[in-house]
Amino acid sequence: LGFVFVFGYEMDPAKEEALLAEWKKATKAVEDAVELVKNLKDNKASKEEIGQAVQQMKNAREAATKLQKELFLPDKLDIDHDAFENLLLRRFFFCPSFSIYGGAKGFYDFGPPGCAIKNNLINFWRQFFVLEENMFEIDTAAVTPAQVLKASGHVKKFNDSTVKDLTTGTYHRADHLLEDAMTELMNAPNVSADKVAEYRLIRTNADDYNLEQLSEILKKYEIKSPDGNDISEPFLANLMFNTTVGSNQSPCFLRPETAQGIFVNFPRLLEFNGQRLPFAAATIGLAHRNEIAPRAGLLRVREFTMAEIEHFCYPDDKDHPKFVTVKDTVVRLFSVERQLREVPTPLTMTIGDAVSNGVIQNETVGYFIARVQLFLEIIGIKKEYLLFRQHKANEMAHYAKDCWDAEILTSHGWIEALGIADRACYDLSKHAKSTGARMTVFRRFKEPKEVEELVLTPSKSKIGSAFKREAKPLIEHLGKLSEEEVKELQQNISNGNASVSVNDKEYVITPEMVEFKNTKKKINGENIVPSVIEPSFGVGRIMYALLEHSFYARESDSRRTVVGLSPVIAPVKCSVLPLQQDSRLLPVVQRVSSLLTTAGISTKVDDVGQSIGKRYARTDEIGIPFGITIDYDTLEESEKGGNPTVTLRDRDTTKQIRVPISEVTDLILNILRGNTSWVEASQNYPVQESSD
Repeated sequence: LGFVFVFGYEMDPAKEEALLAEWKKATKAVEDAVELVKNLKDNKASKEEIGQAVQQMKNAREAATKLQKELFLPDKLDIDHDAFENLLLRRFFFCPSFSIYGGAKGFYDFGPPGCAIKNNLINFWRQFFVLEENMFEIDTAAVTPAQVLKASGHVKKFNDSTVKDLTTGTYHRADHLLEDAMTELMNAPNVSADKVAEYRLIRTNADDYNLEQLSEILKKYEIKSPDGNDISEPFLANLMFNTTVGSNQSPCFLRPETAQGIFVNFPRLLEFNGQRLPFAAATIGLAHRNEIAPRAGLLRVREFTMAEIEHFCYPDDKDHPKFVTVKDTVVRLFSVERQLREVPTPLTMTIGDAVSNGVIQNETVGYFIARVQLFLEIIGIKKEYLLFRQHKANEMAHYAKDCWDAEILTSHGWIEALGIADRACYDLSKHAKSTGARMTVFRRFKEPKEVEELVLTPSKSKIGSAFKREAKPLIEHLGKLSEEEVKELQQNISNGNASVSVNDKEYVITPEMVEFKNTKKKINGENIVPSVIEPSFGVGRIMYALLEHSFYARESDSRRTVVGLSPVIAPVKCSVLPLQQDSRLLPVVQRVSSLLTTAGISTKVDDVGQSIGKRYARTDEIGIPFGITIDYDTLEESEKGGNPTVTLRDRDTTKQIRVPISEVTDLILNILRGNTSWVEASQNYPVQESSD
């Protein structure tokens, strides 16, 4: 099916097997070296002998570690995490909400750069998916009636496995405790290859285990709370925030996802699209989940922004009309088969091959995987730190056909940033059953067909006599039943009376209240409940991963940190800096700033009385890609009535060029739009000596 992709290069299966054998041999050498050192010490050998053995042990460990890095995916992104977190807080990208009151766990406020990055990310998402794919965007309510989420299954099944610290009373995600414990055991000294494989498998499956399995594993490895205390038996905790609405206190929830707002509006969307499939709807908005133990900044929070797409298509036709445009896109696919191997590593292959070989189940899922990868690459996610992991059978809901998560490597490990799921017709069917609303599309046959149909005729007189004023809702409900539901009712009533629930009221139906009759008729088409393929994006998670991937320190000075954001996402596109605090420079600063903003280029004027180098460093830290400096040459050229010039600086290279004010706006726009590049601009304009 392809080659294994590890750390930026291709590895064929034969080389993988050879490396695996070599790694096992190396880990055995470590075990032998450790045992030798122990025996020498026990036998009171000479310092020279022990020293030589210790050096051999160190060499063996280095060799084993090197091979392990070649074989296995990295556990986390290697960055200066303290410096990164300090920058985010110091430059007010985001901070804990209500921090002057001690903060509210799992809630964050976005400062000016963070808010701008988030908005730019959403706007580009809207352009890349909604506009380019001709999707219908809608905006729906966050407060959701309980019956909606009962029908969708969230009330019953939207749970996390949880344990309680028996000393402090603090609650923790059971699977997270297990993952952390296995990581610690894997990284302990002198661990055999077999044990590493054992711990890795448990960590990989941590969120797949049921409560009984979790309990057994937690006890086996004597896992404690983060404070070192005993923990309770694992139990399920629902993640939704419940509330009430109105004077009658109607039960509601804050939505845990935005998708249900699209599903309940499907009939209107279908009408808007002229009763035709396929089509896609999109929505962006806040969702809320009462996380057991929020952690890792924006990666696990209680209030967050989601961007979701619901692509509706026929269940028997999941081809995508634009699949040919992405079929040659190369992606890293961590299929179920690859996850269960001794060396769990992804495959690198084209989307076209993945669909034709059955790794991905259909073209539409494949199409969105390719489009998602392109989107993430454009905004600045590093390709070598991105993969698509397929859900194992015990991870997927029973109705799901195929599910893939885009996972991104961060300093907190591989995190699920978004999911692409073939949800079949589950959601629409559930809402149709709960409300009686029509959630189908009519597909016309090429030629009429004669079919036999089971028809139910309610006896209005007998139902009216039995239920009086409450008869009307039941009669209306019986008239809307699908043929499958009619067959089910016939089966139930053949054994005596049958119970039917309408608007939370139970009706007992006797055989004389209904008549069943098989009839033949010609039909021109059929009503079909569409399938749904859902790409679901966590905006905060993508943003956090993007910031980590963009963060680095200058080689010349490790204290000068940079957030090298893509110009598409950068909070401000260009800074405007007077060389010094001089009132004579102010009119030119105002003129240049006005030209930029009029052209739609966001700007930040920084005239605080510090050296130009320190101001460059300040703009680098918030990700501004370009900087314009107005100096005394600009002033002199302006006073002489010529064509005044300014310096234009590129953040990533720190190089500068001299550009006329009359041309600088168009040049920046062309670079931002991809019509030209900094390299080309450097060839067309004089290079200026750097002031960094």
